[in-house]
Amino acid sequence: MDFTPTEEQTAARDLAARIFGDLSTHERLTAVGTGSDEELWKALCAAGLPAAVEDIGLLGLVLLLEEQGRTTAQVPFAASCVHGLLAVSAHGSAEQRERLLPGIADGSVVMTGALHDTALRAAVRAGVPGGLSGVVPVVPWLRDATHVLVADEEQRLWLVRTADACCEPVESTAPWSAGRLTLDAAPAEQLGGADAYDDVLATARTAFAGLQAGVCAGSVARAVAYTNTREQFGQPLAAKQGVQLRAADAHMDTEAIRVTAYEAAWRRDEGLDHAAHALTTAWWASEAGHRVVHAGQHLHGGMGADLEHPVHRHFLWGRQLEAYLGCGSELLQELGESIVRGEGDA
Repeated sequence: MDFTPTEEQTAARDLAARIFGDLSTHERLTAVGTGSDEELWKALCAAGLPAAVEDIGLLGLVLLLEEQGRTTAQVPFAASCVHGLLAVSAHGSAEQRERLLPGIADGSVVMTGALHDTALRAAVRAGVPGGLSGVVPVVPWLRDATHVLVADEEQRLWLVRTADACCEPVESTAPWSAGRLTLDAAPAEQLGGADAYDDVLATARTAFAGLQAGVCAGSVARAVAYTNTREQFGQPLAAKQGVQLRAADAHMDTEAIRVTAYEAAWRRDEGLDHAAHALTTAWWASEAGHRVVHAGQHLHGGMGADLEHPVHRHFLWGRQLEAYLGCGSELLQELGESIVRGEGDA
């Protein structure tokens, strides 16, 4: 295994870091509120970053999402790349790729997904070919999306235009422009075959774990900066052993999320089995991510309780990603069952 970024991946990551750093500031995020930053999304698409994912692969996308997570930038970058560009590239027909990929690359087509079993209530309606009926209570970035990738009860993937569905706003922990998706015999087109669901779900788990790695890294960085400047009894808080140990644990947890996300992404890019590795990184992102964002908030002391403080945004994102990826015990059970079945070498 070699996780060393290629020149193309490094260049894309550095460009993403610069754009997110320049445009996703605390002041801009405060002004945007709970919606998405349209100007930032346009800047990312104009720079060719969504389009680049087709070339730099899932590992490259994980690197970009780390940079998004550091700044908690409010754009549907992960959702559109995973459920759109990578899904259509890997499983779409030639006609679907020709029709959809250019729009996804330039940002005029925004994709999101409703795949997770625990939230899914959608099914193909009997007697209505290509029609979907059902309800998905919460779909991240649905309010920004032009299309949503929906899984039915048989784990087949369907593309639905949001214009053909009922999308009601839902406020979640983090400001992800989420919505409630209601389908009533909505027109839909199938994407891929029987193996598409497992691949897209594993890809989504890996990508959102990478996003969590960035959220956690940003939280730790803010805590380190705060404890190095905040003094108590004439000494920086960072000089206290308890603070150092808490920060060190948070750093190691963040690294665990990062390296497992890199491994799962690298394996997919290399055409190797990655489902068990995606579950592993999802478990780390859920369990360790919970610990890290709590530590980041606690290390800020009373300031961590201020809802307007930037570190609180990392806390909200970390908890939302934990909920989105799934309960740690459930992920661990699924991982154990996959190992028993002999799937992967985790």
